[in-house]
Amino acid sequence: MEFLQSVFSAGSGLLSYAIPALFVLTIVVFFHELGHFMVGRWCGVTIKAFSIGFGPELFGFYDKHGTRWKFSAIPLGGYVKFEGDENAASVPDEEAMKKMSADEREGSLHAKPLWARAAIVAAGPVANFLLSIVIFGMLLFAYGKPMTPARVDSVVAGSAAEEAGFEPGDIMVSIDGGVIEAFSDVQRLVALSSEDVLQVVVDRGGSLITLQTTPRRTEVTDQFGNKQKIGVLGIRHESNPDDVVRKQFGPVDALWGGVEETYFIATRTLGYIGRIFVGKEDADQLGGPIRVAQVSGQVATLGIVALVNLAGMLSVSIGLINLFPVPMLDGGHLVFYAAEAIRGKPLSEKSQELGFKIGLAMVLSLMVFATFNDITHIFLSD
Repeated sequence: MEFLQSVFSAGSGLLSYAIPALFVLTIVVFFHELGHFMVGRWCGVTIKAFSIGFGPELFGFYDKHGTRWKFSAIPLGGYVKFEGDENAASVPDEEAMKKMSADEREGSLHAKPLWARAAIVAAGPVANFLLSIVIFGMLLFAYGKPMTPARVDSVVAGSAAEEAGFEPGDIMVSIDGGVIEAFSDVQRLVALSSEDVLQVVVDRGGSLITLQTTPRRTEVTDQFGNKQKIGVLGIRHESNPDDVVRKQFGPVDALWGGVEETYFIATRTLGYIGRIFVGKEDADQLGGPIRVAQVSGQVATLGIVALVNLAGMLSVSIGLINLFPVPMLDGGHLVFYAAEAIRGKPLSEKSQELGFKIGLAMVLSLMVFATFNDITHIFLSD
């Protein structure tokens, strides 16, 4: 009974998260598919459909080129269907292509030169990265970046920081060569560095001192009550409004800041995945659509700016995931195209079909695993 009550309570909460989650996902998916769409059209490919979501169509319309633009019932992704595609994953429809007229075949994705097909496939993830750069850049230009000194106000007894020799009053200058501008930079760099040895340069009374420390993996609770395990040094920084300085950015600097933020999120995401494989992180932090809905709803309580920022972060993740060399994803298509470039001819229909089946199994397995994590994290957490 207690379990059912927790499920009902969590389910009710998730319903309230639906609108912010759909807002975030629709933005990210739309631009991803728009990348495929625009490059496909530039390359002269006939586009049958542009869908936000999967499953039965809810509503839509035809444009002057005959493309069906539509919203579908399951809002967990989207697709662009090109001439010659068997399904939303752009698996070639060999039988249909054999029956095409010369004009129809000319407009087929799979009849285009290798470079054009590769460009069309890569355009989706690239669009996601460009969207993230624009979002982060616009936010920096409009609102700047609030910064507080990376000052150590106190050291937790028995912590990694105490063992390393940190002292109150130290101002952190760099971590493993990465420049520290604000205390928030310290948190971002340390969080995914548990059990790693870090070289930290501090300014102590005008003298630069290098300290060696190893963040400890610790469970922390964020402002929304979510628990996660991250690297912690054991230093405290007292929040003082007088310390806050808002750094302003011009258009060029803001855009470059967007590039840097996109690169940082991408490298940290890949780093986290790599750490899972070597046993330094738990895979239970991987989330699926339920977790996205929860986080979107929580972030929405902070305002539209925070929600747009989340869209930028999610866009980086979607771009990266789609570049993984897994058939069914954009990265899998690029692997097939690379093999075609090396062999001088496409892989056999049987080989591609087997690859897509394996890819589908991998994607479905990941979705099941992520959903299980969501259920465990949201429904069964204390």
